[in-house]
Amino acid sequence: MRRRVRAAAVLLPVSALVLAGCGGGDDGGSGGTGGGGGGGAEFTDADPTGALAAWGFENADDVGQSRLDHAEEQLADVEITLDATAFDAQKFTTRIASGDVPDVVQMDRRYVITYAAQDLIVPLDDCYTARDVDPREQYYPSVVDDVTYEDQVWAVPQFYQPPAILLNKRVMDAAGVTNEQIDTSQPEVLLEAVTRMYKESGGVPTTLGFDPVATGQGGLWVLGMGGSLTDDAGMPTLDDPANVEALDYLKQITDAQGGFAKVKSFTDSFDTFGDNNQFVADQVGAQVNAQWYPNVLGPYADQIQIEAVPFKDAEGNPFSVASGTAFVIPAGAENPDAACAWMLNLTSQDAWMAAGAARAATLEENGGINTGLFTGSPAADEAIRAEYVGESGNANFDQVIGTFYDVVGFGQTFGASPAGQDIQNELNNAITAALLGDKTSEEALADAQEAAMRAYENVGGGS
Repeated sequence: MRRRVRAAAVLLPVSALVLAGCGGGDDGGSGGTGGGGGGGAEFTDADPTGALAAWGFENADDVGQSRLDHAEEQLADVEITLDATAFDAQKFTTRIASGDVPDVVQMDRRYVITYAAQDLIVPLDDCYTARDVDPREQYYPSVVDDVTYEDQVWAVPQFYQPPAILLNKRVMDAAGVTNEQIDTSQPEVLLEAVTRMYKESGGVPTTLGFDPVATGQGGLWVLGMGGSLTDDAGMPTLDDPANVEALDYLKQITDAQGGFAKVKSFTDSFDTFGDNNQFVADQVGAQVNAQWYPNVLGPYADQIQIEAVPFKDAEGNPFSVASGTAFVIPAGAENPDAACAWMLNLTSQDAWMAAGAARAATLEENGGINTGLFTGSPAADEAIRAEYVGESGNANFDQVIGTFYDVVGFGQTFGASPAGQDIQNELNNAITAALLGDKTSEEALADAQEAAMRAYENVGGGS
């Protein structure tokens, strides 16, 4: 009898899932043994055996649990133990230093290259080869790029939920604003629409024409407007002059709505996950959101009137950025071969179809609209959509779902860097300082670049 530690299965918005995946392979295949490039780990195509310890698997919901069950069925001779506590960066390095090394760790993809640069995780090219999986065919290119560094793939990526712009048609129609005017590639057109929809009382916002989610989606705005976060080697480029233009654009949007301080205070008050959320309460005319958020709005479909348009880059093309979690194998893992097989089974096409069936069953039991699963694998996304995502009976909601499926193929990587998380933090600091007017955009980004470079050098970037 095998023993498992399972997280409680609850239905969460997809962005809250800590166990998500993208397509991989099964535990068979014709790969053969791994050689160099495994960081000391050996990978084979044999049926794995022994004990496997995994960490970072908190709050697995119906989608996560179905995949755990599928992977366990495929690895009959592996005893799997899950640590359902959340990943913690400080705890990770402490565990590695003390020799308390799990075989698999789940973490945000922004951390992966930090640990790769410090040799705290092993490259997985031989893992993929041994199990006959080509990551460049299996996943969206941007998803693989997120975990590729120095020509090696360091993780099994999972999930990719693209952002788009959700539209509140009640607010827009009342102001005489059309979908075509919510166009991020045309600042003058967008700003006019924002001003027409914006409402305030006593200097305090009551309806935002457009919530750009400036800090939460800062990377989307910078990259979409032609800027960059890193160069090809992973070195920070936060002081790129094109980034200045993106921050200035964001400042125009928030200044047109009372200024960033008032906008941020107002958005912080939103009942984002509740019955009086910003679309029910008509507190926004439009808002940037990742694909998981329509899951939150599903129960309120009869109370809201929403559509969606793509975020567009400076050239007017749909634009998206990759984000999500990934599985890694720490250096010193005792059973890397089983870890490799388990990770790829968790993210196989069969695992994702099991997840699609589980989600459909949950929605049928509890009611709700099936918005699909965005796995990081084009084949899995398409198969789940074809099998489980039909017309909901709400044409507007179906248009939203279709828009997210339309933009998923336009994804770009944030850039794989040893200082990835620090770059994101410093970008947010720069955006906050610039939008508040504490610094010019150029000054804020120069300071952010200096801090990000220190982080990059401290983790061995460029060495």
